[in-house]
Amino acid sequence: MRDRIIEAAKEIFSSMLMMEISADMETNTKLHPLIDSISGVIGLAGTHKGVLAIHIPHKVAIAITSSFLGMDVEEINSDVEDAVGELANMLGGNVKSILSENGRDINLSLPTTISGKHYDYQTNKDAETIVIPLTCETGQFTIELQLEK
Repeated sequence: MRDRIIEAAKEIFSSMLMMEISADMETNTKLHPLIDSISGVIGLAGTHKGVLAIHIPHKVAIAITSSFLGMDVEEINSDVEDAVGELANMLGGNVKSILSENGRDINLSLPTTISGKHYDYQTNKDAETIVIPLTCETGQFTIELQLEK
């Protein structure tokens, strides 16, 4: 699962954002408190239930949005929220296809974003959790997938 999520993220960043990313060797099961970050979150329901999130420091999210839109973005605003939500949506669509070959038995929620100076993203203690650290030119961000056991 980890390798397929990394492969999907690399494809999205390369084709949609013209950015190269690399995965850190280590995969965690626990996320540290998020500082000056924005998270894009999308829910999965159906044969597999869970949540996919992408957690991005503000500085990295601004660079991603600038590349996505092809214009300079200088602060966290609705454009950044929309870009991060769209990233979560694209990653969720890929995870849906990974979990289900035809993808019809899993539904995705609309993406939402959370942003703040310091916040925790609480995990479901009963869920299997994968936290994948990734790096782009501007910095590090993480993709987190939680699936009910």
